[in-house]
Amino acid sequence: MATLRAIPEREWIEFTRLKAIVEATDGNLGSHIATLETAGYIRVEKDFVGKRPRTRVCLTRSGRIAFSKHVEFLRTILDGAATQNGERKETP
Repeated sequence: MATLRAIPEREWIEFTRLKAIVEATDGNLGSHIATLETAGYIRVEKDFVGKRPRTRVCLTRSGRIAFSKHVEFLRTILDGAATQNGERKETP
């Protein structure tokens, strides 16, 4: 999910920039990108700049929705844990 979080909405981001943001190896990030593309959460575009290959990714609408739902699910878990520990629930 760090990969989805790092991709700006409605923008393309290059593989090398994304790799630096999420601090992943080429192979690890490549695997994540393949999985996210298969799920339809990102679009991948491969081309060349001069003679150098370039890979860029863009978050899809379904990717944004899935990420938002995941974040909401995690908040629900944290809110439940806070309630069980007697902590007061804070509203963001």
